[in-house]
Amino acid sequence: MAAFVVSPLKMGPLLVLWLAVCLSGTWAVDRGNFKTCDQSAFCKRQRALKPGQSPYRALLETLELTNTKLTLQLINDNNKVRLLLELYRLQGNMTRVKINELKPLKPRFEVPDVLINDPPTEPLSLLSRDENGVVLSLGADSQRLIVSAKPFRLDIMEGREVLLSLNSRGLLAFEHLRIRKDTISYKMKTKVNSMWENIKWVFSSKVDPEGTENKEETEAANEPAEGEEKAKEDEKVEDGMWEETFKSHTDSKPNGPSSISLDFSLPGVENVYGIPEHADSLKLKATDGGDPYRLFNLDVFQYEVFNPMALYGAIPVMLSHSAQRTMGIFWLNAAETWVDISSNTAGKTVFGQMLDYVQGSSETPQTDVRWISESGIIDVFIMLGPTPTDVFSQYASLTGTQAFPPLSALAYHQCRWNYNDQEDVAAVDQGFDDHDIPYDFIWLDIEHTDGKRYFTWDPHKFPQPKDMLQGLLDKRRKMVTIVDPHIKVDSSYKIHNEIRSKGFYVKSKDGGDYEGWCWPGNSGYPDFTNPEMRAWWASMFAYDQYEGSMENMYTWNDMNEPSVFNGPEVTMHKDALHGNWENRDLHNLYGFYVQRATAEGLIERSGGVERPFVLARAFFAGSQRYGAVWTGDNAAEWDHLKISIPMCLSLGLVGVSFCGADVGGFFKSPSTELLVRWYQTGAYQPFFRAHAHLDTPRREPWLFGPENTALIREAVRQRYALLPYWYQLFYHAHHSGQPVMRPLWVEYPQDTATFSMDDQFLLGRDLLVHPVTEEGARGVTAYLPGKGEVWFDVHTFQKHNGAQNLYIPVTISSIPVFQRGGSIIPRKARVRRSSSCMEHDPYTLFVALSPKRFAQGELYIDDGHTFNFDKQKQFIHRRFSFANNALSSRNLAPGSQFTTFSWIEKIVILGASKPSKATLKTPDGKESLLEFEFDTSMSVLTLRKPGVNAGLDWTVVLQ
Repeated sequence: MAAFVVSPLKMGPLLVLWLAVCLSGTWAVDRGNFKTCDQSAFCKRQRALKPGQSPYRALLETLELTNTKLTLQLINDNNKVRLLLELYRLQGNMTRVKINELKPLKPRFEVPDVLINDPPTEPLSLLSRDENGVVLSLGADSQRLIVSAKPFRLDIMEGREVLLSLNSRGLLAFEHLRIRKDTISYKMKTKVNSMWENIKWVFSSKVDPEGTENKEETEAANEPAEGEEKAKEDEKVEDGMWEETFKSHTDSKPNGPSSISLDFSLPGVENVYGIPEHADSLKLKATDGGDPYRLFNLDVFQYEVFNPMALYGAIPVMLSHSAQRTMGIFWLNAAETWVDISSNTAGKTVFGQMLDYVQGSSETPQTDVRWISESGIIDVFIMLGPTPTDVFSQYASLTGTQAFPPLSALAYHQCRWNYNDQEDVAAVDQGFDDHDIPYDFIWLDIEHTDGKRYFTWDPHKFPQPKDMLQGLLDKRRKMVTIVDPHIKVDSSYKIHNEIRSKGFYVKSKDGGDYEGWCWPGNSGYPDFTNPEMRAWWASMFAYDQYEGSMENMYTWNDMNEPSVFNGPEVTMHKDALHGNWENRDLHNLYGFYVQRATAEGLIERSGGVERPFVLARAFFAGSQRYGAVWTGDNAAEWDHLKISIPMCLSLGLVGVSFCGADVGGFFKSPSTELLVRWYQTGAYQPFFRAHAHLDTPRREPWLFGPENTALIREAVRQRYALLPYWYQLFYHAHHSGQPVMRPLWVEYPQDTATFSMDDQFLLGRDLLVHPVTEEGARGVTAYLPGKGEVWFDVHTFQKHNGAQNLYIPVTISSIPVFQRGGSIIPRKARVRRSSSCMEHDPYTLFVALSPKRFAQGELYIDDGHTFNFDKQKQFIHRRFSFANNALSSRNLAPGSQFTTFSWIEKIVILGASKPSKATLKTPDGKESLLEFEFDTSMSVLTLRKPGVNAGLDWTVVLQ
């Protein structure tokens, strides 16, 4: 929900007046509310440094090598400040590089809680050493790490190939903590010290009548040491180093300048991805001549598309990809960060690239990346792949995998700011039944509370919340209520009183509770970085604490950047305090901690039995462990529909698979065509929720005429039919870190045609989706990858060859989706009012044969909502294989125990030949003939009612 455009009935008169004056009710992002790099002092300072000779030199005599790491001091020859370099070889083909001050004035912030454990190391071995540097072995495949001394530089090589270089452009910059010297108090202190030294000299000269030698010694001691004059240059005060003002807000910066920077060069690389969240293309653009990509969690009102502005979340992970290798860079820093990208091929036209090829240009493509953060240390993980799957596994080993959601969370969600009261909820719920449209969750936004006091209910609009929840539970449906992390300052509000009495609020720079304006008016902000605060917050979700809550009620954390309407850039002041640390140091972690505490609360309320579902807007690396995210306050515009695809693809590449966009657009009102197309797109994205702003007309699916209702119904029903496949994909994401929704290049890493594609995508390996995102489209061109492969239209069963651009005529009912030949996908054809109602329904298997008449797939089943799959191994995991005219099911998890009432109702084989008979064989030796139909025109064989339990072994033989 955006910070702006708000009903005057919701807030106090002063806040309404402030909003009216400042924001004028416009529905578009005001760029003036948010900094550019030139307006961010540390970014401007760092960007002023140009590539060249690095001032840093490695002091090889300080090198120490142990079983776990190498340490080495670096010195800046300009200011003589020393840094400590730590190098680690990590298990799984990763390298960790840490750089900190050798002796900082005070500790610098290091990000806690994001890594799931201390990454296990492997020994580094020294291969050679001389006065120019050292060469270390990184283990297999002839990988070496070369440390060059002067200037300092790191290169990771494999054979003769340089995979990645650090500081090759000399942009390592580490602003050391220092004492401020331009203040009156410092100058007075210095003057007093100087006078005291003179007095001591006078008295000592009386003791020594000669006096001359002592005076000469003192003067000599006060002479600048060699290089110290240069060091003084470092102490020059520039604008923004010790205080910075943006608009009406002043940042006091008590610790002074503390920013860090490091450059990485990637030879042979033209394509980089990741560093969400930005409303931009999947492939990241060069930033020369413009602003860098910014990572700083902000509440951005109706964001613009195709620009590098910061949005709600920040994951400092970048992937590089070429036809030869995929790698990743994880910059573990939670402060405001800017990322510059340059490339020697950026900006070249296709003709220019062809000319290079024809003329035999010897220039190797290279992408250079520079990371700039305001504070903290350099702590970077280099994931060396070499395949996309390897990089996903490497990152998952560091920050964990996607939380395995309840099955119902993968179904359809109906939301609005706001459903008015209990009667409105009941009417909307009945409306879905009346129009035969399934849904699982209905959502309540901030108006359901008692005056924006979270964990409460409006006593007039929602007087009997348990009755409302029980009515949903009777239909096996659920609810989500919003709990935001800003707390109304009100002495009659229990939540506020407890947080204040326990000292759990974030503090202002002066030590008092930090307060700002948000939906309730004057608000306090709980310090979620404090584990005691998180534990208390989690306890508030207990059924006896959150009055009116039940087991079918889940949670939405909005505004958790955090949003502060009257704060700088609509967020918290950087000099606010979280214990001993400034918000500056850990800003991007706040939303991560809010979602974590909430998820832990939902788990605890069930005694650790039930899986939680928590949606959050702000996020950081590791947020995937706690739930879902969405792309924030989008608009009912075609460009926002289009951008939802690369935004979710980018998140999937860096661990967050559970992503979606507000169907229909949060702001403005969609045309019926846009709304239908958005449902058709959202039905094939991981998180499927419709949502709308308070001031927009109602848009329940049946309000746009029978024809459009039918189109939306069909899109939603397609989602429900595919829930077994979605659930299986999330099971794999939870276990291996592989993205659910993925770019084509992940599965076809050598197909250069896929490297820039972001208007189509894969779900797992086996479904290719090309949504219709152009207004008035009469056709789309989908690229079907894979030379020698085939793809089947899931609606018509038409077969198409891979490695081609396929033009597909479309109507308003078309959703171009293709199943890969060689795959088997389970579906449930009996769509009911909710996913829970389909629990015991039978499966239909769609077997799409490869040109070699082979196919393989899986089926995963558990209870759909508890942790028993993990704690008690209660699940079914089957492998389906078709080969030699036989389809078989075998157990992939012999140690697991679970039973299901579901059975195999139908088998549809695409690309088949007509058999003379079909026989079902079971382990007990029984055989039975199956009825079948064969469509000669489409080569589709349908086997009816095998009737075998979905959890058992069986084989169907075609003769």
